[in-house]
Amino acid sequence: MSSNVLIASNRGPVAFTLSDDGALTMRRGGGGLVSGLSEAFKGSDMLWVCAALSDGDRSAARLAPGGRLDQAGYDTGRLRMLDIPPATFQRAYNAIANSTLWFVNHLLYNTPTSPVFDRRFRREWASYQEYNGAFARALAEEAAHGAKVMIQDYHLTLAPAMLRIERPDLRISHFSHTPWAPPAYFSLLPDDVAAEVLCGILGADHAGFLTARWADAFMDCCAAVLGARVDRAARTVTYEGRTTRIGVHALGVDGAALRARAAEPDVESRLTALREQVGDRQLIVRIDRTELSKNIVRGLMAYREFLAEHPEWHGKVVHLAFAYPSRHDLPEYREYTAAVQRCAKEIEDAYATDDWDPLILNVHDDYPRSLAAYRLADVLLVNPIRDGMNLVAKEGPILSPHCALVLSREAGAAAELGGDSLLVNPFDISGTAAALHEALIMPDDERRERCARLRAAATALPPRLWLEEQLSALS
Repeated sequence: MSSNVLIASNRGPVAFTLSDDGALTMRRGGGGLVSGLSEAFKGSDMLWVCAALSDGDRSAARLAPGGRLDQAGYDTGRLRMLDIPPATFQRAYNAIANSTLWFVNHLLYNTPTSPVFDRRFRREWASYQEYNGAFARALAEEAAHGAKVMIQDYHLTLAPAMLRIERPDLRISHFSHTPWAPPAYFSLLPDDVAAEVLCGILGADHAGFLTARWADAFMDCCAAVLGARVDRAARTVTYEGRTTRIGVHALGVDGAALRARAAEPDVESRLTALREQVGDRQLIVRIDRTELSKNIVRGLMAYREFLAEHPEWHGKVVHLAFAYPSRHDLPEYREYTAAVQRCAKEIEDAYATDDWDPLILNVHDDYPRSLAAYRLADVLLVNPIRDGMNLVAKEGPILSPHCALVLSREAGAAAELGGDSLLVNPFDISGTAAALHEALIMPDDERRERCARLRAAATALPPRLWLEEQLSALS
């Protein structure tokens, strides 16, 4: 049956694990994008198209007719999982999406040595084109006449234009969950690749971004790289006879659902365990993947400097740092995780005593434990180098009524939360250390008033409304 509304993303709402005996186990998909979309997806008649990421996913997709898992007996909602050849997927996902487009839009390159765009890159780019083409073909097959198709993120920048060629009758949107680089940095890409990425997104009727800052940067790139006509007041880009509307949709959190999940027994048990570890000390919390842009090492360095500058806090504060492994297929990420662990050990060696552990570092993903930490947080540290939004900054104030937020001015969330946060330059370790101290000594009344306003901003556009707002933009 054809679908009237479709979502496409690299990662889907579920993932499968293949055991040694060939049995498949299904679990919830990971990542902030999936968490946000899954809430909006529940109970709807939308079709979600995603890629098979693992051997377990591929096994499930091959057992389902046409990859339609919902037609193979799985409780997934309407879902098609694409079995893209593993080598093609790995080149598209690791080499292009995560090692090129992510690095460009987060300004992560060490430019004296990288990037290098050579013949190997061209082979990888061909795989990215093939990967996007697989999504475009699947969406073209599944969409009803005049259907609305919502394509997500930097993995699928080419798919809107490809789908437009296949199905000009469709209403297509693309949403970028990352920042967008300014023209001078975006132009690190080879000229033809930069143009192809922009033209791919401009194949959509509507291109959405998390903040006005990222939307403006995209329009600036369209003007500088393509020579497109940009109307900044109307937020439109016109190129080769087509006009794409540019939208800003600041994805928020479903506060009621998050609070309900945080009250479940597995969270309560973790809460008890954390209280036993921390005692009555003040608690500084951070929850991140060990992703280069999250800036965990500088956050730890700031905490170390705070301890050096404020011996009066020794024995009275604990930094609970959850740094969950990410993208370990890439050597840069393995090295970064090791750097996080080295910095944590240096803090322990310098300051730990028999009755005080100043830092508790956890590197094993445990969602209930993260929710418990939010509930206990006196200070939440969110200091990314650059971030499209950052839902951690929004989730913390929802679960802690007295949480002071130390927030990087380079996080997209700063556009909404900056007025009630302690904003920091993420490269300024001394400034971040000073902000941690200011957060800890903030009067309780002020802390709670700020937190209430942060909570209201964080829940202003929950996932279902976020999705509805974009669907309306395609009308």
